[in-house]
Amino acid sequence: MAAEAVDTELIRVLVECTLAIIKPDAVHKELEIEEIILQSGFLIVQRRKLHLSPELASEFYSQQSGQLSFPSLTAHLCSAPLVALLLARDSAVQRWRELLGPVDSQRARETHPRSLRAIYGTDKIRNALHGSDCFTAAEREISFIFPNTTIEPFPSRQAAENYLSKYVNPTLLKALTQLCKLKPTNPVVSGAWQGDVKKQSRGSKNTVARGG
Repeated sequence: MAAEAVDTELIRVLVECTLAIIKPDAVHKELEIEEIILQSGFLIVQRRKLHLSPELASEFYSQQSGQLSFPSLTAHLCSAPLVALLLARDSAVQRWRELLGPVDSQRARETHPRSLRAIYGTDKIRNALHGSDCFTAAEREISFIFPNTTIEPFPSRQAAENYLSKYVNPTLLKALTQLCKLKPTNPVVSGAWQGDVKKQSRGSKNTVARGG
């Protein structure tokens, strides 16, 4: 392979966090649900089992306080222990909501029969699981349930591209170019090009961007 053929196109990688709640009506299926979550590409960063008071349940659903379903939602959430999960993956908020399916479990069984709410929920109130609506809601809800967790702002796509372009791509391009020139028998253990890569990597500024 010619060195000129090395593809330097940016790989767009974003990691986000979102909140998942296994509601009281589905806690008995906790292990089963968590296994599906892991198989769907999520990382369970933190887990907490708790029993909310009526006051805390009302505060958690405060954004829905004007809706007719608000009293039923809060009453169900504090009716028994629940399991809260801090989930992470690319596009976590959207992916988790897709896995959940429609809010009403009866409708979910008609339109999204393989969704979690269709499988484990009963109706619009006892719908087994909760998911954050958006980035802002995820940040607020994670801080509410996991108060000792610091949630940094979601990295923008541009920020991720800038980091890759400035720190990752130059080193990667040099390493691949040298690999093409040397054509080592075993590139995994070859020290001729690997040593130079390590030296260049040490000189790069390391930054970490996390999503919340």
